Amino acid sequence: MVSAGVGQERWSRIFAQGVKWNFCLTAGTIQARESGETMKKRARRNHSPVFKAKVALAAIKGDRTLAQLSEQFDVHANQITDWKDQLVELAAEVFERGSSGKASAPAVDIKALHAKIGELTLENDFLEAALGKAGLPSARR
Repeated sequence: MVSAGVGQERWSRIFAQGVKWNFCLTAGTIQARESGETMKKRARRNHSPVFKAKVALAAIKGDRTLAQLSEQFDVHANQITDWKDQLVELAAEVFERGSSGKASAPAVDIKALHAKIGELTLENDFLEAALGKAGLPSARR
């Protein structure tokens, strides 16, 4: 049997050497790494809107826990909660659009657009005349 003092000395000696520790939570083990070694970073993933909707709908159903959904879809539980909240918050907009299913086009002020077209045409004509008087070639082809 090993006394508590011997184990304590071993831990202090290893820790004093500047060894970085890698705690593996799934296996419940502690492994020492070399001091220059770094952990590999997981690449950032961009999920499609279809995937997000699928995950959020599964969360709304409520037949599985967040932990089960997180494991099934390989997404953090907080992310699932965020997507679920977004779906619930924006679900009313689906029914506000009416039966057409498409978002209505924003109201366009035709008179303002015609006024702008006239203003730009007048400006182009003025600049073209000024170029002609200066002896420079016209921009029109």
